[in-house]
Amino acid sequence: MKIFEDTNTIAITRGTAVALGHFDGVHKGHVKLIAQMTAYAAKHGLASCVFTFSNSPKNFMRGKTVVKSILTQTEKRELIRGLGVDYLVSVPFDETFHEMTPRAFIDDLALGAMRAKAIGCGFNFRFGKNAKGDTGTLERAATAEGFVLNVLPPVKINGVLVSSTMIRELIQAGDVGLCVNYLGRRFALSGAVIHGEANGRKLGFPTANVVPPEGMVLPADGVYATLVSIGKEQEARPAVTNIGVRPTFGGKVRLSETHVLDFDGNLYGKTIRVEFVKRLRGEVKFDSFDQLSAQIASDSRNAKRVLR
Repeated sequence: MKIFEDTNTIAITRGTAVALGHFDGVHKGHVKLIAQMTAYAAKHGLASCVFTFSNSPKNFMRGKTVVKSILTQTEKRELIRGLGVDYLVSVPFDETFHEMTPRAFIDDLALGAMRAKAIGCGFNFRFGKNAKGDTGTLERAATAEGFVLNVLPPVKINGVLVSSTMIRELIQAGDVGLCVNYLGRRFALSGAVIHGEANGRKLGFPTANVVPPEGMVLPADGVYATLVSIGKEQEARPAVTNIGVRPTFGGKVRLSETHVLDFDGNLYGKTIRVEFVKRLRGEVKFDSFDQLSAQIASDSRNAKRVLR
């Protein structure tokens, strides 16, 4: 997959079938749209292409609530790569896009730089200055310019509309077990293990501490049954993970602390991937370290039962 991070560097010489969207989470609805466009490309001798922003357009607007990301850019790209896409245009939403008219987006970018012969988007896709462009704008352009337009209708699972906003809310509420229904995989956090204060080891439960990437959505503070992949290991290990500030120790920085069950190796400096399976309880401040140690032991037993 060829990646372009600047619209001025796009070098596509073939006609394309382009999927348009922010695609945060690359959830089941996103996957369905991208799959449709890659299938259309294969059938009609075109290259498949995805256009997306590397940041949320909403975060560009001053005064708006900051939208947290479900995936890092690296994770997002790898998931899109795994869908068999030929070209990925992943560019920052900036002043140029903020001021770009819907017609300029279609003519100069989609039909011009990306050589689109077919365009796909979700039913609620908006684009252009003041978000004035919508599927109706694309339909009129398709009629005038002769490209094929594929508008994906709402994707619902058990009557629930699949959306990045809904998934983000589930994560923030700690309902991580439900995310797999809509993401098609478990929500996960990845990062390098850092040196902490070794409080877990002193309690008999050494933890791998990771500072979550800035701008990422985090599960509600609490303790979770998780599965952990270490480095390039293919098989995930059962674990128990705490998200929070460690109130018993007077902590203030929000961390992901993971105790890998029945494991005694050194994880410092290694990259781990933590998949969240189920929330076991909320974060609690204990009156003594003995109480905390006993609770961690109980959490570990509960995690084993969940992950069995």
